[in-house]
Amino acid sequence: MVVSELSFGCSSLGGVFRSVKEQEAIEAVFTAIECGINFLDVSPYYGHYKAETVLGKALKSIPRDKYYLSTKVGRYGKDGVNIWDYSAKRAKESVYESMERLNIDHIDLINVHDIEFQASLPGGLKKVAEETLPALHELKEEGVVGHIGITDLQPENLKWVIDNTESGLVESVLCFCHYCLNDTLILDYLDEFEQKGVGVINASPLSMGLLSERGIPDWHPAPKTLVDVCAQAAEYCKGVGYPIEKLAMQFATDNPRIATTLFSSANPDNVRRNVAYVESETDAALLEAVTKIIEPHFGERWNNT
Repeated sequence: MVVSELSFGCSSLGGVFRSVKEQEAIEAVFTAIECGINFLDVSPYYGHYKAETVLGKALKSIPRDKYYLSTKVGRYGKDGVNIWDYSAKRAKESVYESMERLNIDHIDLINVHDIEFQASLPGGLKKVAEETLPALHELKEEGVVGHIGITDLQPENLKWVIDNTESGLVESVLCFCHYCLNDTLILDYLDEFEQKGVGVINASPLSMGLLSERGIPDWHPAPKTLVDVCAQAAEYCKGVGYPIEKLAMQFATDNPRIATTLFSSANPDNVRRNVAYVESETDAALLEAVTKIIEPHFGERWNNT
């Protein structure tokens, strides 16, 4: 797949971050396609199937050759209750259920979602390697899915699964919050991923709100030290009339070794704004100043939630 530098994450369509108006969310998808974005990423977990359902309504009006579609298996939930099921049976069922919600008959990329949660369940990551992925490979051989990937906050888990599966089985990784202004951990893994033919999808260029004027949501798991320096950086950017969101988007998309960077919004205006940010030239002096502000706590990590 030859994907656009910037790609559209559909978690917002499920009301994950705030309540959304369905028609506005559908317009956001249309806007992304109109702006040249050709890679859409979603999951049954986002909004308990809502994101896939809303996206499916939008896709009815978009020619199939205008986009690549990525969705996931393994993580589900409703009303704040998380359900993890990485069994072969559930993975296959989930693929067909997603296709029905999305109004498509083929998934370009199917991902095993947030594999770190399986690490604490019976079978650990071995279950992903020995059961989930082989089940998805069977669907690939049947032509139901085109490519197979894995996603996680922790890149070491991604590496472990790749190292413990047959070469070529894992074709892509999606890692979030590890190539942005406050963290570039994914760079430590690029050489090995490239050597094994694994494409890299970068997600959450704003680090789940750390790199925004609005600031983090209440549930954000980052340590306070990191939250504080990112807030200082945002205030500094605001003082010079250059939103930190703009700088963060520019930084996150500046590495040609990363195939694409996912952002999410259910607002068409925000979609246009992010595209414009990426297409404009980065203020190098401001980037240096912000880097220095964040530097004392650069790379501080947290666990997934």
